[in-house]
Amino acid sequence: MFGRLFGRGDERPAADPHALPVPRRHKHGTYTLRALGDTRVLALVEAADAGDWDAVKAALAPFDPGRDHQVLGELADLDGVQDWIVRAVEEDKEHRATALLISGTRHVSWGWEARTAARAVDVTQEQWRIFHERLRIAEEHLLEAAELRPDWVTPWRRLLTSGRGMSLGRAVNETRLDAALRRDPLDLETHLEWLSQLQPRWGGEPGQALAYAQEVFARAPHGHRLGCLIAMAYIEEWVEADRGDYLDTDEIRAQLREAADHSILHPAYVWRPGWQHDFNMFAMALSLAGERHTVRRVFRTLDGAYTEWPWTYFAEPEKQFARHHRKA
Repeated sequence: MFGRLFGRGDERPAADPHALPVPRRHKHGTYTLRALGDTRVLALVEAADAGDWDAVKAALAPFDPGRDHQVLGELADLDGVQDWIVRAVEEDKEHRATALLISGTRHVSWGWEARTAARAVDVTQEQWRIFHERLRIAEEHLLEAAELRPDWVTPWRRLLTSGRGMSLGRAVNETRLDAALRRDPLDLETHLEWLSQLQPRWGGEPGQALAYAQEVFARAPHGHRLGCLIAMAYIEEWVEADRGDYLDTDEIRAQLREAADHSILHPAYVWRPGWQHDFNMFAMALSLAGERHTVRRVFRTLDGAYTEWPWTYFAEPEKQFARHHRKA
């Protein structure tokens, strides 16, 4: 009772038999989350790193690649996957859709690696050439995967990313958004992708992304991850404003508290591999807003688990996480 009164409720997940042991912590008690903190995801990553397609298929068994964006993301960011996955696409007819999905997803990330995070005016012609070459392969593979498995959401979410990079235009991307949301109207990663699309730096109007996030959040069930959309919307507002204290208002703090209580801090929240990513979004947004109470609960639940996104908006992301973790 007293724990709930003073914000020390049971926000921690129950003991998970698949949880990875916490590695040695850094100086301030923090550590970088690996493989979504899950032994099964680690087995998947290790199989992919070894280029062992049969082991990858076996390790994917507990997951649904057509809906598990975060699990798929672990393969998307793994260098070297592109060297063997195309062979799997060509040779494994039975699992062609899965191979196409992994290949397309990896080629999107690999394309952005070539482009880098530099401003468009600073990207060289050669970088643009490689970027578009890889995204063309991604588009081809993801569209075929979506055709083979019309129930899957993940190809459409990744096609939103490639469509933005290829500058395919609003009409094409809106069609892809509709395709994803027809399959899962509450899919957080799809909504986060569209939130990025609506930013002024991608052609949106100021305030449009935040209004979209608020509209979507208003329909979210209690305990649903969609509350993270509010956290990311305010982080994006802070990025666009380029002013450190932009979120430091009572109104924004109240909205973020409400979103956290409605989603990640609600008893109905589902603890899944990578839940720490949801908490890191709120940890950063609440910290930027100067919130003092809910942020403490979020950091306490994280217990030092750091994820690069969204802290990469800072020049020294891990140091910023550690600093705010220490303050909380």
